[in-house]
Amino acid sequence: MIPQSFIQDLLSRVDIVEVVDRHVKLKRAGANYVACCPFHSEKTPSFTVSQTKQFYHCFGCGAHGTAVGFLMEHGGMGFVEAVKDLAQSVGMKVPEAPRSETAQRRAEQGASLYEVLLQAAQHYRNQLKDAPQAIAYLKKRGVSGEIAKRFGIGYAPDEWQNLAAAFSDYDGPMLATAGLVKSKEDGKRYDVFRNRIIFPIVDVRGNVIGFGGRVLGDGEPKYLNSPETPVFEKGRELYGLYQARRAIRDAGRVLVVEGYMDVVALAQSGVEYAVATLGTATTPLHVQKLLRQADEIVFCFDGDQAGRRAAWRALETSLSQLTDGKQVKFLFLPEGEDPDTYVRKHGKDAFEGLFERSVPLSRFLIDELAGRVDMATAEGRARCVHEAKPLLRQMPAGGLRLQLARELAEKCRLSIEELMQLCELAFPPAQSRGAPARPARTPPTTLARQLLRLLVANPGFSEQLSPERRAMLDAPELASVAELVDAVKESGATTPAMLFEATRESQYAALYQEVAGETLSVVSDEDSTLADFTGVFNQLELLRIRSEYERLTAGGVRGEPERRRIQELALRLAELKGAPSAGARPQV
Repeated sequence: MIPQSFIQDLLSRVDIVEVVDRHVKLKRAGANYVACCPFHSEKTPSFTVSQTKQFYHCFGCGAHGTAVGFLMEHGGMGFVEAVKDLAQSVGMKVPEAPRSETAQRRAEQGASLYEVLLQAAQHYRNQLKDAPQAIAYLKKRGVSGEIAKRFGIGYAPDEWQNLAAAFSDYDGPMLATAGLVKSKEDGKRYDVFRNRIIFPIVDVRGNVIGFGGRVLGDGEPKYLNSPETPVFEKGRELYGLYQARRAIRDAGRVLVVEGYMDVVALAQSGVEYAVATLGTATTPLHVQKLLRQADEIVFCFDGDQAGRRAAWRALETSLSQLTDGKQVKFLFLPEGEDPDTYVRKHGKDAFEGLFERSVPLSRFLIDELAGRVDMATAEGRARCVHEAKPLLRQMPAGGLRLQLARELAEKCRLSIEELMQLCELAFPPAQSRGAPARPARTPPTTLARQLLRLLVANPGFSEQLSPERRAMLDAPELASVAELVDAVKESGATTPAMLFEATRESQYAALYQEVAGETLSVVSDEDSTLADFTGVFNQLELLRIRSEYERLTAGGVRGEPERRRIQELALRLAELKGAPSAGARPQV
């Protein structure tokens, strides 16, 4: 675990403008820098980077974050990888919390495994040069030398100990730990991959972490993957993602297929934004990683029943990761076709033309649920709602879930309110359709939002809170503000960027970054900002005192202590009504 104090120190030395500009060309625009957003397609720049706040925000798609977050979202790095990358750029060494001897050995082993796996990949590539049968197979599948080189494709000869030529320590522990060799009952070792086309599996930093092997001939299994190791976990990795990242960003879409050859054949034909799972079903981590790269995921499956079952599993996995602005679709190929055969027969344009037939997740979900029951009967419709309930509950609250629920309600002959109630989902009360809605009185949550804007833009204000003002934040509707104040005091954050990294694991992390986007272009002097800050607390106190005053005066007979308290509250109310109030400066 990386100490929070180091992350704060790192962010004070890193300039987010320099970090982003290495990947996206920025232009100065007043106090900030702008560019066309790298996370979605646009013609007019809405991607803004603040040098003073060390924070980026896109006013088009809502993407936002720090220098660490940019490397994670744009480069597909993990948190630790992004921190290490930034630290290296400014000459800092990442400290690590003390680890046990076991953890230390595992870390050292991981570093050694990368070297072993890279050496094995180079050996397999060299073997391909002298394997005419393997070269002929690749040419038959339409794979050029350029694409073979891009994906590092190699060949494992049909020999029991071919790797012994590449590793002098063939009987040592590292080859077994890397999943490259196994042992027979008599202890004699043999290569795992034999007589197979080898597809190196690469992580987002370009490290070889495992292999997939496609047998030449009729052997079984047809495809063989490396076992899981300290550096390789199938549920986290995707074949071809490292090579496809730029094409994914350019297309705004990522295509998920089932096999290595599908990815390679599509890239050969110019469809370079495809990736494949590694012989496992799609996991939430896969979906999460892909949605960092693109706003649209298209899962491609065979059109048979097995393909539809696999698509449904991918749908269930994707639900918890969906947010408004992101899309998941399903493309079912004609019978007897897979991406490899189809694109080689018909070409890139014809294959991409199939996307017009792809089914949005919402349509697939509703049609599939309705198709399982008799929707002409009350029993069938009730069953449909019953099956939809756990699926809707997985989805984050937002526009997509509401739209899905509305369509499903119509199909099941229910009102949206009835469906949400049956599924135990929160639903905002409907306004009367007759008269226009009355403007609501400003609730405490609006004051919470104002406080968040002020504190996110000026973390130092948290240090100036008196005990009395901090106590005001203990109300449930101000929980997000209280947690932010405590995080600032604990971490010592002095900029929005430092604050975001200190609250990365908070349940309110997304809210803090969203609020920061609202203040990105706001410029105000310290005196006026402090006046706004005081005004918000005056309003909070006013609401609290008014509530107590109304409660006490609403009763019947009162004793002397109550009468004195009512007088005190009345005087304080009069004072506060004359004090600066929140909202006097709406631009903050």
